[in-house]
Amino acid sequence: MAPKKRPETQKTSEIVLRPRNKRSRSPLELEPEAKKLCAKGSGPSRRCDSDCLWVGLAGPQILPPCRSIVRTLHQHKLGRASWPSVQQAAPFDRRATSLAWHPTHPSTVAVGSKGGDIMLWNFGIKDKPTFIKGIGAGGSITGLKFNPLNTNQFYASSMEGTTRLQDFKGNILRVFASSDTINIWFCSLDVSASSRMVVTGDNVGNVILLNMDGKELWNLRMHKKKVTHVALNPCCDWFLATASVDQTVKIWDLRQVRGKASFLYSLPHRHPVNAACFSPDGARLLTTDQKSEIRVYSASQWDCPLGLIPHPHRHFQHLTPIKAAWHPRYNLIVVGRYPDPNFKSCTPYELRTIDVFDGNSGKMMCQLYDPESSGISSLNEFNPMGDTLASAMGYHILIWSQEEARTRK
Repeated sequence: MAPKKRPETQKTSEIVLRPRNKRSRSPLELEPEAKKLCAKGSGPSRRCDSDCLWVGLAGPQILPPCRSIVRTLHQHKLGRASWPSVQQAAPFDRRATSLAWHPTHPSTVAVGSKGGDIMLWNFGIKDKPTFIKGIGAGGSITGLKFNPLNTNQFYASSMEGTTRLQDFKGNILRVFASSDTINIWFCSLDVSASSRMVVTGDNVGNVILLNMDGKELWNLRMHKKKVTHVALNPCCDWFLATASVDQTVKIWDLRQVRGKASFLYSLPHRHPVNAACFSPDGARLLTTDQKSEIRVYSASQWDCPLGLIPHPHRHFQHLTPIKAAWHPRYNLIVVGRYPDPNFKSCTPYELRTIDVFDGNSGKMMCQLYDPESSGISSLNEFNPMGDTLASAMGYHILIWSQEEARTRK
């Protein structure tokens, strides 16, 4: 297809509070109930308890010599560092719907919005972010991935009815999938550099596999309803996970796909599923439903969850679906909290925190909270180095990093 120009361009384990001034705010401490893999505890205290991020982590963990937010939380516990600082942007007129870190520039993140706008933001410099204007209503960016072969380009799936390759000047370089009707749109996207594959899912259950030249390899209905997430295994790129609002996650061998019944495993859930993400080593799968459960599956037994983590993150029509994500270097899970009065451990005035769990035990490690940005953090992703966290909170993008805190001193 010819290139085309786009329009112009409470109760917690520990709550890390962004200070309103130079004074540090006090955390809240809870004792986790390990058996049920959920947090319990008492009210706020005036000083930080030593049981912070590294308590309960399975196996020895060697801290990297980098300015990591993870390291910062550990160092604060020892009285050697200040709280992580937050940098914020609000570039859109509609909520943020997708987020992707640059694979080689640890201070550069791309964010898509419900209106189809896309921002490329290098928060490490003062230059104005690159901004591509979307079509507005009906243009929601549902998936966003940098092109691993050329990071000046990105792949995007959208409610506009396309999955496409685009550059940051606004040019559409190739349309990989396009629907012929306004009733069908694309909801999910993933890309593999090693196998040079692109996979995308739509709102009626179809999944399309293509190569990076745009050739369609197959187009099959793999689920009964919307495919909310597709993920290629980072270590075995012929391994595909798909999540759907039909309350299932399915695992496929791309070399053996013949039809909707050719999956390797079907993982039933009690509620529709927002996401299914492989761990960085490819050995685990993290799923997030639309109600109150996070699951961890292991390659040793894909069809039986290794652990269940009760967690409030219920679905709401005007909220970007909440998705749990892995830390790239440690066995940690990060996810935004949407307090639910019907959730068993809910307390009055519970904060809308960003929760960090141990991926082995399901134990709550700590919670992040910015008093000046008290919305629901639907998307939370660490950069590839694991030293900075980006959060999509409604119209706002938050960057949690110790390096930012140091540059402000």
